[in-house]
Amino acid sequence: MKVDVLLGLQWGDEGKGKIVDVLTPKYDIVARFQGGPNAGHTLEFEGQKYVLRSIPSGIFQGGKINIIGNGVVLDPALFKVEVEDLQKSGHNLTNRLLISKKAHLILPTHRLLDAAYEASKGDEKIGTTGKGIGPTYTDKVSRNGLRVGDLLHNFEEKYAKAVARHREILRNLNFEYDLIPLEKEWFAGIECLKRFQLIDSDHFINKALTEGRKVLAEGAQGTMLDIDFGSYPFVTSSNTVCAGACTGLGIAPKRIGEVYGIFKAYCTRVGSGPFPTELFDETGQEMRNLGHEYGSVTGRPRRCGWIDLVALRYAVMVNGVTQLIMMKSDVMDAFETIKTCVAYKIDGIETEDFPFEITDNVEPIFVEFPGWQTDMTKMQSENEFPEEFNAYLTFLEESLGVGIKIVSVGPDREQTIILNS
Repeated sequence: MKVDVLLGLQWGDEGKGKIVDVLTPKYDIVARFQGGPNAGHTLEFEGQKYVLRSIPSGIFQGGKINIIGNGVVLDPALFKVEVEDLQKSGHNLTNRLLISKKAHLILPTHRLLDAAYEASKGDEKIGTTGKGIGPTYTDKVSRNGLRVGDLLHNFEEKYAKAVARHREILRNLNFEYDLIPLEKEWFAGIECLKRFQLIDSDHFINKALTEGRKVLAEGAQGTMLDIDFGSYPFVTSSNTVCAGACTGLGIAPKRIGEVYGIFKAYCTRVGSGPFPTELFDETGQEMRNLGHEYGSVTGRPRRCGWIDLVALRYAVMVNGVTQLIMMKSDVMDAFETIKTCVAYKIDGIETEDFPFEITDNVEPIFVEFPGWQTDMTKMQSENEFPEEFNAYLTFLEESLGVGIKIVSVGPDREQTIILNS
């Protein structure tokens, strides 16, 4: 069997959680392969709204195994809150959620380091969520990290050594903090974590594939936030692209099957960083309001703009996308004219290639389409699509070189249309 991969193609917040939930009935296992609790996946169904931070989005489909993979960084304190919120809603996770021993732990001092580093940057802040993600991945790469499996091997000694090293860094940064309340919540989270089955996820997943079980790999954030291929340095600390599924789950490249690439009918971005098609006018504000564009974890308002096909083509290329999924089509219902960025002009030269660096001299070149100005939220079939919307879909498919297979027309799992064409 192959592992199908689902990931975002923009700057995150594309709606991955909803689509994982929709696709999960086709799979036996859903495995999250990277990122941390800075990436919130929002799901809505049966009149309820849920926000997942570390737990895979397949958890709501009964009988499916969900795995937090080795590429994820896990904060026990936030994990405990997430587990308790789901249990209050009647979702029992204990027998269906497995955690990789090789996943790295976010320590309380990682969160303090995150705040200290960001404060030291002044006007050059990256716009981190402050969840300790960057410092945790830094410790992982520098071979100083603590992993979930360390809970079973001299954990207290390893924890004390790591915290002592972090305290020295914080002292050198002249950063004031109170560690006691953070540690209290964190160690309560550790006890919660111990109630779950800790596994060698690489062996588990590969054995499952050999046995013919179907696996869906779930990514967090978006391609344009990838540490290597995103808009560096305004990126996250992990590989959000398809290749990250291999290193984040321990599977060989030949095991990859379908690659589902998810994008919005427009663009959003949270925090600092370049955004060529960003809108600063009433149109941008209307997108924000219609799309409820506020961070599911941070609550921060998202920056909004027209869709960027230069960045999208690049994302399709580096991920090897085989199927496209367009989200929030309904947000575009109200606009008389739809703009699409098809190229950049850089220092007077037009290009369709995503550049090494996006600076203020990047000018988006737009093509305009007539809007459909039709309420699509109640539509249940592609046969109901307005002609203008079909023309827009055709243009996107031709520009990106990949077919659009699913269109979302609202936040609920039922507002999802699978295309037959």
